[in-house]
Formats: sequence, structure tokens, C-alpha cells
Amino acid sequence: QVQLVESGGGSVQTGGSLRLSCAASGYPSRWSYCIAWFRQAPGKEREGVASLHKLGRTAYADSVKGRFTMSQDTAASIVYLQMNNLEDEDTAMYYCAASPYDRVCAFPTLSGDNFAHWGQGTQVTVSS
Repeated sequence: QVQLVESGGGSVQTGGSLRLSCAASGYPSRWSYCIAWFRQAPGKEREGVASLHKLGRTAYADSVKGRFTMSQDTAASIVYLQMNNLEDEDTAMYYCAASPYDRVCAFPTLSGDNFAHWGQGTQVTVSS
């Protein structure tokens, strides 16, 4: 059974940084996989933030390009989202999601509908 556990959220001032972690377990090694970060703010639709596939290629939403970086520690099965220069608009619940297929990783077509496995979420609050 695939399990995803996020951590690293918190409250930070505008311009600050946070690093989110997503610990993954239970997925078959044969997966080509895509791991993605989504976020959802109150009253807003869920949006894809960043994605990474097994070979390490990453993609990002325009709103976070140049500020967010996704990476993985393959040995530890952990995926990270380094968030720098945070803005008030980045405030949201952040979710890690996994799919067996790397083809779902592309932006701008990244969609949560293509991900069957989700973590519980971690809250990020940015305030000035």
C-alpha cells in the first residue's frame, strides 16, 4: 500500500523559506512514477505546484518558477519542495501526490485527477 507523509509546513514571513518533505513508501520499484506537489487555499481550486518523475526531471507552475525547487533523495524515498522568497499568495495546504506513470508529470496539464495516492497535507502560512 502506497503511503505518503508530508512534513515541514509552518508559518513564515513574506520573503522567507520553507522546505517541505514527502516520505513515500509501499510503491513498486517498477513504477516510472510521478510525484507532485499540489496546494489548495481556502475558497480556491486545487492547483499543481511542481512535479518530478523517476529520472529526476522537474516541472513547475509559472507562479512558482524561480522560487520553488523540487528534488528527491532516491535512497531514502523522500521528495522535497524547497520554497524560497515566499509570498502571501503561497499560503495554502500543500499535498504530496503520487502516480505510477511519469507521463502525468507535465505542466500545464498536471491534474490531481491523475493521481491516486495522496498524503494528508501540511499547512503553509505566509504573512507580512
